[in-house]
Amino acid sequence: MARIERFEDIESWKKARELTREIYRNTREGLVSKDYRYVSQIRSASVSIMSNIAEGFERDGNKEFKQFLYIAKASAGEVRSLIYVGLDAGYFSEEQSRNLFGLVLDIVRLVGGFIRHLEQTELQGRKHS
Repeated sequence: MARIERFEDIESWKKARELTREIYRNTREGLVSKDYRYVSQIRSASVSIMSNIAEGFERDGNKEFKQFLYIAKASAGEVRSLIYVGLDAGYFSEEQSRNLFGLVLDIVRLVGGFIRHLEQTELQGRKHS
């Protein structure tokens, strides 16, 4: 794996940014836009994913970075649960939900892989490689 110099280069951060953009787009109009508390919560959770990846990367070392990645992964679980709420409430269509679920599952897979990579590099004594 190539050395990552900026959090903007991290694939899971890029995918989290895409998810956040889609969450904002899908909550801007229609019935969902009237449910301010729901919109605020799902937007906040999606922003939390990308923010924790970025913040963790800027910390000093893989141990702290991993903690933030676990938080990002947990926020992805929250977003996934909230997508179900949106689907059940009629806020999202089946197609919108499938797209959002796909993005969230990609993020979880990427973050999980990154955590495993950091654990391996920890054993080898390197930082963010």
